[in-house]
Amino acid sequence: MDMDFLLVFVRTLFFYFFIFVIYRVMGKREVGQLGIIDLVVSILIAEFAVISIEDSNKSIFVSVIPILTLLVLQVSLAFLTLKKPKFRIFLDGNPSIIIQEGNINYKEMLKQKYNLDDLTVQLREKGYRSIEDVEYAILENNGTLSVFPYPKDKKKSCLPLPVILDSSIQEDTLKCLGKDKKWVYDILKNKGVKIEDVFYAFYKNSNIFIIKNEELL
Repeated sequence: MDMDFLLVFVRTLFFYFFIFVIYRVMGKREVGQLGIIDLVVSILIAEFAVISIEDSNKSIFVSVIPILTLLVLQVSLAFLTLKKPKFRIFLDGNPSIIIQEGNINYKEMLKQKYNLDDLTVQLREKGYRSIEDVEYAILENNGTLSVFPYPKDKKKSCLPLPVILDSSIQEDTLKCLGKDKKWVYDILKNKGVKIEDVFYAFYKNSNIFIIKNEELL
């Protein structure tokens, strides 16, 4: 019996440090705000670790091999999402604008299965007593709410909206702005910039601000 307790203790220590290394390799994003895929991987890793800790008769490789497989899968998916923005959108989805210019977007809330109680709770957590204090609120992919209050003078501002991410035009933003792809290409042409050279471009105050790939080097 004492040997069984010792074996469980040793296996627990092993998987503690083993999973610590796994998460370090997967990146800091795994430890912080989890997306859907990240959450699935985290649950599976925990389940596989428990299998070998609880059943000392099974080899630890029963858990190690599946965990390493998940590591390879997650790193591969992370690499693909960097290279293929559309694939990233497929996995993570797009942020949703819940409040725009002080108006609640009920259609988007219904689409996201997000109700008024969810909204008011998250606003209170951010320190806002009333929806009337908020000009913009965005529901991020990980479920957190980013809140932008009205300026002190209560004048309307424009939320910086991503128009281009990793050389890919964000059609949801264009729909929100009432613009089309030709509008984007015309602006890029006037600025003498090719879309494949654009890392990030955002819209604010009737203008597009561009960050090129070469500026990040």
